[in-house]
Amino acid sequence: MKTLIEKANVLIEALPYIKNFYGKTFVIKYGGAAMVEEGLKNAFAQDIVLLSFIGIKPVIVHGGGPKINKIMEKMGKKPTFIQGERFTDKETVDIVEMVLGGLINKQIVSLINSNGGRAIGLSGKDGNLIKAKKKVLRKLSDETGTPEIIDLGLVGEVEKVNPKILFSVEKDGFIPVIAPISSGNKDETLNINADYVAGAIASALKAEKLILLTDTQGILDKDKKLITTLNNTKIKSLISKGTISGGMLPKVHACQNALKGKVKKTHVIDGRIPHALLLEIFTNTGIGTEIVK
Repeated sequence: MKTLIEKANVLIEALPYIKNFYGKTFVIKYGGAAMVEEGLKNAFAQDIVLLSFIGIKPVIVHGGGPKINKIMEKMGKKPTFIQGERFTDKETVDIVEMVLGGLINKQIVSLINSNGGRAIGLSGKDGNLIKAKKKVLRKLSDETGTPEIIDLGLVGEVEKVNPKILFSVEKDGFIPVIAPISSGNKDETLNINADYVAGAIASALKAEKLILLTDTQGILDKDKKLITTLNNTKIKSLISKGTISGGMLPKVHACQNALKGKVKKTHVIDGRIPHALLLEIFTNTGIGTEIVK
């Protein structure tokens, strides 16, 4: 009986959140270990289906870097990264589109559907969802001190999101699963960072939440302890000190951009924890870092 009462208390704790979030849109960036380990994959799909059944509208944007690397290596092509960005030539972008838009996207759709959901796979090309342009990186030359342009190849950045297709599929009860690829100004395929795509889509939908799944507890301080809440002022300080760096930078920037775009709250959480989404959304303490205005 004690165990049953504890289960009831968990449901009661979740009740105000369920009431507040009914009918709201959550954009979720899916990546890391949660996409690899079978138990975590199933737990994620169950979380998404549960959110849908209780009236929350989940929109999923997924990555897939490790799988792309494996396929590239099998095809005799070595992955190359410049300042954390994948250099993407024509052959590489074909692999990226095949893996993200085909293999991974359909696996996620199938997994959600097998758990009772109604998912549909999309990319930034579908319904002109994402208008993109080639991304340009600049750095100061070590020799001259003048800015130099770094060519990343077919890497893109979001110019504009047209959410009409998302409104359409959501109205019919489908869960959109989006691969972060799109077309550029010359109709060339562009590979886009999934964190930035998730942030841009969250802004366009004026989502209640943007949630990024990672392979860390969240954002950590210099002593490797979890920071539960951050705002722009503290983020700026942590970046200047190098506490936030590397792969966490695009996640933080995506969250900041989303908050500018009327998203109410953003979260960086540990996708290695089973049912991480439910623990962050429906408990009083949460498990990761929330970033607020």
